[in-house]
Amino acid sequence: MKQISCPSGLAFDIDKQTCDWKGKVTNCDKLDKPRKVLPILKTDEPVCPEGKLSCGNGECIEKELFCNDKPECADESDENACTVETDPNRAPDCDPTQCILPDCFCSADGTRIPGNIEPNQVPQMITITFNGAVNVDNIDLYDEIFNGQRQNPNGCQIRGTFFMSHKYSNYAAVQELHRKGHEIAVFSLTHKDDPKYWTGGSYDDWLAEMAGGRLIIERFANITDGSIIGMRAPYLRVGGNKQFEMMADQYFVYDASITASLGRVPIWPYTLYFRMPHKCNGNAQNCPSRSHPIWEMVMNELDRRDDPTFDESLPGCHMVDSCSNIQTGEQFARLLRHNFNRHFNTNRAPLGLHFHASWLKSKKEFKEELIKFIEEMLDRNDVYFVTMLQVIQWMQNPTELTSLRDFQEWKEKCDVKGQPFCSLPNPCPLTTRELPGQTIRLFTCMECPNNYPWILDPTGDGFSAK
Repeated sequence: MKQISCPSGLAFDIDKQTCDWKGKVTNCDKLDKPRKVLPILKTDEPVCPEGKLSCGNGECIEKELFCNDKPECADESDENACTVETDPNRAPDCDPTQCILPDCFCSADGTRIPGNIEPNQVPQMITITFNGAVNVDNIDLYDEIFNGQRQNPNGCQIRGTFFMSHKYSNYAAVQELHRKGHEIAVFSLTHKDDPKYWTGGSYDDWLAEMAGGRLIIERFANITDGSIIGMRAPYLRVGGNKQFEMMADQYFVYDASITASLGRVPIWPYTLYFRMPHKCNGNAQNCPSRSHPIWEMVMNELDRRDDPTFDESLPGCHMVDSCSNIQTGEQFARLLRHNFNRHFNTNRAPLGLHFHASWLKSKKEFKEELIKFIEEMLDRNDVYFVTMLQVIQWMQNPTELTSLRDFQEWKEKCDVKGQPFCSLPNPCPLTTRELPGQTIRLFTCMECPNNYPWILDPTGDGFSAK
């Protein structure tokens, strides 16, 4: 093997197999990467009694014990082949005779239209979603896009979905978004910036982050109708089966973190009772291999080529702001229309436009082009800007365009009711032992808690004695 030398200031990280800043590399004493022993799963004749499988060393253990995060084989090989393709206890391939709406939806390659409706009778749904804190930095942007004047063909206002992280969020503003009929979902409590924490998170980590994040929103934005049912993982780092087990136990309905790479025909959302219909996209992704009663609002990658008829193949991008070649308003306008056409002219799978508010605000022309696009789409009678939940509602009860104006599930939140809950929120200046030295303001129409809510104390009432 030829010697690898890294540029000055960098060192070779043997686990990641790349050069990184010296301060970040902690395994310089290691000379090789230990090879994992694999179990013996494919043999011509069974080598173990029925119901058991072979470890790498030939020892036989119960099939259920494979891939449960506890090594039972002496060589630990029962935890080394656990991907969507190799987990011996993986979800079965889609069986349309067993997977029936409204609870289950799957198709062999993910592109089938629910209810087998003809494409020209399917509404082109567009989901505008935002990730991150909701506060004074972005609320004016949301008010401008969702100004109450823009209506879908059924006469209801267009709506978006907000995946919220906790720190720096203004809960009075969140309460107002919810009152106006937007969907509030969870983007975690801490938004820790270590991707490995999410990929390898334990059940309890996911519980504290997502159920804890939901508890904070419900309490301080006074959302009492049980409508926070979705989540997205920070950095889109899916947490494997642990994340989805927690979601099912906590009555989450959908996840919106799994991406599907750019294909000729986009993929419809699906339930995870059966195996995912596409590859687990991304180099360190930990997709769920088992069966889970959860909807996956898959993120189809966008085609970001400037001239799709002619350009070289560029990899797709899932968040609009990760389409790094989009530098001008004109390019952004082309991106929106080209991807709309890709969905509209094939199977009309929902088109996801996923943003961080800061990107849309970084150039005035981005926001202007988005609004121009929305208004152009609303001149048609077959395009609807809806929330993630509204997509699921349509999929559970697929309804043709001609009858869609009276589709009850979309009429429920049609009218905005009531007045803002408070005109002057409490600007609670709070601290927590978990974030020493920081005083953070929590804006809420509700009473101030004693402490800044954080991972061990999501209600802010104070620590329980441990």
